[in-house]
Amino acid sequence: MAHRFTDLSALRAAGFDAIIDVRSPSEFAEDRLPGAVSMPVLSDAERAEVGTIYVQDSPFRARKIGAALVARNAARHIEERLMGEGGGWRPLVYCWRGGQRSGSFTSILQQIGWRAEVLDGGYRTWRRHVVAGLYDAELPFRVIRLDGFTGTAKTDVLKRVGALGGQVLDLEGLARHRGSILGDIDGAQPAQKGFESALVEALEGLDPARPLLVEAESARIGALRLPPALWVAMRDAPRIVLEAAPEARARYLARQYAGLVADRGGLTRRLNGLRALAGHATVDGWLGLLEAGETEALARGLIEAHYDPAYGRLRREDGSPVIARLEAGALDVASIEATARAVLALPDFAKSG
Repeated sequence: MAHRFTDLSALRAAGFDAIIDVRSPSEFAEDRLPGAVSMPVLSDAERAEVGTIYVQDSPFRARKIGAALVARNAARHIEERLMGEGGGWRPLVYCWRGGQRSGSFTSILQQIGWRAEVLDGGYRTWRRHVVAGLYDAELPFRVIRLDGFTGTAKTDVLKRVGALGGQVLDLEGLARHRGSILGDIDGAQPAQKGFESALVEALEGLDPARPLLVEAESARIGALRLPPALWVAMRDAPRIVLEAAPEARARYLARQYAGLVADRGGLTRRLNGLRALAGHATVDGWLGLLEAGETEALARGLIEAHYDPAYGRLRREDGSPVIARLEAGALDVASIEATARAVLALPDFAKSG
């Protein structure tokens, strides 16, 4: 039996006990259905080998070799990962297009007695759903941007607004990047397709009738592009602007980048990458502060010579309306709490609560 995908909520409502991705590990790493687990029936090397034989030698020989490999890998998954499942277990299995890989694995599971089904159209049905939502239509949300100079604790305020019941979208969290030249400190970013899948999953859990708070970003976060529907909604959205004194921002940034400062070599490489923008003398001064352990002074130097000039140019080009300007204070825990509550007290949020 093939399960036809309509949307993510319908898929979840179908009540499958597991969603199994039988594509190769590299395909799974790039993107997959939300909640899927990887049980590849062909490794990357095996998939390449079978494909080469199919094109250069014989499709029939490729199918024989592929079938043997699929059976062998399926047996391993059953022995190592599925022996504990009961007779009523109901998994949904998919490959790239709902073809031989998922069909073969599903048939084996069905022969055992499990109520396995194939996702009709495979991963491609999910990818079409993602593209339709992020490229082919407008987002059905009233977006409000949380804006402010670097170091005004926008991300922390955003998260606290969410914890207090506001509706938020944490783009930097989904992108695993803090959005600045020093932002790539949280491990590797997802692939573009994986980022877009995470966006769709997050958006489908939100209420279009309520305002959606997002942090002001450029069209890129690290190496990732914001999809057109989201970028247009953000570009035209009104703003809440956070403001704080440079010394408070420097203290905040010094705390936020403590882990990066500990990696002296990594931070040195990042700062050296700013020489073309900031000049050799300025970067040499920053490196001297880093060597001396003057992290707040280093943060203040970055604010004055790099962050604020760059952000100031963007602000002058931004003609979107400002809903409110909020003083973020000392940018400590108490100040972030107070700022988050001030956001939620604004009419745009209070009337939707």
